[in-house]
Amino acid sequence: MAVVSEPSHARAAREAGVGLVVGITDVKTRAALETAGADRVLDDIGQLDLGGLAIDPWNLTFYGFDSVHEGHREALMVTGNGYVATRGAQGERTEGRIHYPGTYLAGVNDTASARSHGRTVREEHLVNLPNWLAFDLRIGAGSWWSEQTESALEEEVRRVDLRRGVLTRTAIVTDGIRRLRVTQTTFVSMRDRHLMMQETVLEPLEWAGKIDVRSGIDAHVRNSNAGTAARHLSRPRFTVHGDALTCEVTTRHSRVDVAFAVRQSAHGQIRRQNWIDTGTAGLLHLEAAVSPATPLRINKTAAIASSRDPAIDTAAAAALRHLDAVPPDRIRLRHEAAWQRLWERYGIEIDADPQSQAVLNLHVFHVLQAVSDHTPEGAGIPARGLHGEGYLGHVFWDELFVLPVLGLRNPQIARTQLDYRWNRLEAARAAAAEAGLPGARFPWQSGTDGTEQTPGALFNPRSHRWMPDHSARQLHVGLAVAYNAWQFYELTADLVWLADRGAELIIEVVRHFVAMAEHDPADGRFHIDGVMGPDEYHDGPPTAPGTGLRDNAYTNVMTAWSCRRALDALDRLRGHLADDLIARLDIRAEEREQWSLIATRMFLPLHGRGVISQFDGYDQLEEFDWNAYRSRYGNVERLDLILEAEGDTTNRYKVAKQADVLMLVYTLGVDVLTELLDELGYQADLHASLDYYLPRTSHGSTLSRVVTASVLAQLRPDESWPTFREALDADLDDTQGGTTRQGIHLGAMAGTVDLAVRSYAGLRTRNDELQFTPRLPAELRGASFRLHYRGQALEVHLDHARLTIRSHASSAPPIQVTVGDRSVALAPGAEHRFSLS
Repeated sequence: MAVVSEPSHARAAREAGVGLVVGITDVKTRAALETAGADRVLDDIGQLDLGGLAIDPWNLTFYGFDSVHEGHREALMVTGNGYVATRGAQGERTEGRIHYPGTYLAGVNDTASARSHGRTVREEHLVNLPNWLAFDLRIGAGSWWSEQTESALEEEVRRVDLRRGVLTRTAIVTDGIRRLRVTQTTFVSMRDRHLMMQETVLEPLEWAGKIDVRSGIDAHVRNSNAGTAARHLSRPRFTVHGDALTCEVTTRHSRVDVAFAVRQSAHGQIRRQNWIDTGTAGLLHLEAAVSPATPLRINKTAAIASSRDPAIDTAAAAALRHLDAVPPDRIRLRHEAAWQRLWERYGIEIDADPQSQAVLNLHVFHVLQAVSDHTPEGAGIPARGLHGEGYLGHVFWDELFVLPVLGLRNPQIARTQLDYRWNRLEAARAAAAEAGLPGARFPWQSGTDGTEQTPGALFNPRSHRWMPDHSARQLHVGLAVAYNAWQFYELTADLVWLADRGAELIIEVVRHFVAMAEHDPADGRFHIDGVMGPDEYHDGPPTAPGTGLRDNAYTNVMTAWSCRRALDALDRLRGHLADDLIARLDIRAEEREQWSLIATRMFLPLHGRGVISQFDGYDQLEEFDWNAYRSRYGNVERLDLILEAEGDTTNRYKVAKQADVLMLVYTLGVDVLTELLDELGYQADLHASLDYYLPRTSHGSTLSRVVTASVLAQLRPDESWPTFREALDADLDDTQGGTTRQGIHLGAMAGTVDLAVRSYAGLRTRNDELQFTPRLPAELRGASFRLHYRGQALEVHLDHARLTIRSHASSAPPIQVTVGDRSVALAPGAEHRFSLS
């Protein structure tokens, strides 16, 4: 392996036949290093996985072992199906500083108290469930694998087959004299949502003798992946049912019953086998004679169920029923066929560098494992997927980034996730009422019941102090709910859904923000006070931290946009559907007049020559010495923690943790935003705004580079690709220094997938049209993808010269497709080519 920083050095290493060439660089020289032959390009040497990593379009492979990056690997090697997911942990290892087995059921949360850095905190967590991967062995009368250090492994390769959703691990275990090859394949079925499988083959290398195996389920688990350490489960109850074992646990506060059923079959020269109940684990103990000619093969099938599942008696009975539902030899075939269908629908092919295609596939893979048609309504979209306990498994606003990916391919999944918000509308109304306001106030961090779960403090590991956390003031999460509801309607034209649920979500959010807006007779404008924007570096003026900001541009403009959509919804529902909605929600004529007024008279802070101010007073803050702090600290993405440790605060400076003003361009698009600002009576310069915020943003959130790359794609396409590449590598390289261990960043992964479609292809669903404004950078020679729009299944192929769209045969009505200033009515089964010259 060679580590280089110059393209000439990378070229020399490649010519010398070095097996792995790693480049350390900044975003500006990434492409040059890759062109010169670097296999991996990283921002920092700390991102280098010493065990070795390789990724091709359909395989993510880790070689050897690196204790520093093991948790990162476990998150990237998750196998799941949107209902249940399991981290790619080694079966012989239990929770500790290095390893963290984790299995999670979507929507199964529990609240518990735990000690954290000197204080007791009470939090709701996504619950870590018993570890069904538990597997241990010993050679002869030696020590168990679990009792040995990683030195017992002579070699190890772990590979995730993205196309088939299968994790394969190959390792050579040794007792110092004898060597045993262990091959394990693991997957969580994408076809049968309750089923999981693991196959293990044990092959002695040039020796014969006895081995012992213990394989089953370990219920001695807790939640400690995200800092605090809490136990959420009752004492396990193990029961043998013939050749199957059940493990039943109950969450302590939420009282959810979860049951596993496990069946194992062994093939080889079995001398003895029996079940062992240790009190915290249920294990099948096997003693077998092995030789090179007679290896031992163990097949483990596990089923999981919970009392949250529909149409069940008990979780244990349901798990046993699922275990018997599909013949074992059919489970993998059905699983792989399901993944094939998903890739046909969700796959995106880009004509660019191979690394970008590979990471894009990885991101699609993990999005589908976190949210699918198996995901129950009550789960929502946790910010870290089902991959770990980061952010405690809470639901933020990530559906803003995830739903465009899902909705454009399977609108039913988007509907289910909107139902997560719909079924918590009463909780949002209660939160608004508690604040003395009408409408609905959705929480920044949501859990099971839709109440606010945002912790009131954040521990700073730099200063070893607790910092106040005022991010619950990010009320713009409600505006994201309204936005997603309208986008779903535009995508499907489902008037019945709009009348029953969508319009009510939009209107209740609008009512809340309209009530917050105060009219100032001096300027004739409406102002909103006491909120935070997407940028979490500012929670109030420097003299009043935590009190919120006045006139956050993103919040104000999205409020104006939402007011228009509330009016549009009533217009689309004209007649009896609108009459019923107006009566049900008691919508008065003067209320609609107020929405119309705010839609044209909302205040927008500007400074300089048309730069949109992040909030009123942002331009009066102090400039920050970025060079000095980068020189002192290197990575300054978490500038809030750095400054707090110094006794300072980000509230004082013109800095941003993540894109805030630029979120307006990302969400609405240049054309819609420009029209809206014109109607508000403002002439903002989006290019000047981009120039202003780019050097002032630390990108402390993985979403930030996604947004920035999208905005660059719309305004300056040829400058977008390097930032897109940085966004792609956030989790693969764990660029935030250890956070991926707690779960992948689902919104960022989905956002990069969406970039290829909505940003580079310029796709928008608006005014009953499917609109394209392609903006391909030079590095992206072309792209192909599939989508569903208003009942039609479409294939889109584009390059710098043309865009071709083909519709599959169906009974859906024709749709309107617009590319630039040309528009056609596309019937099912038809194809049209648009010249982009």
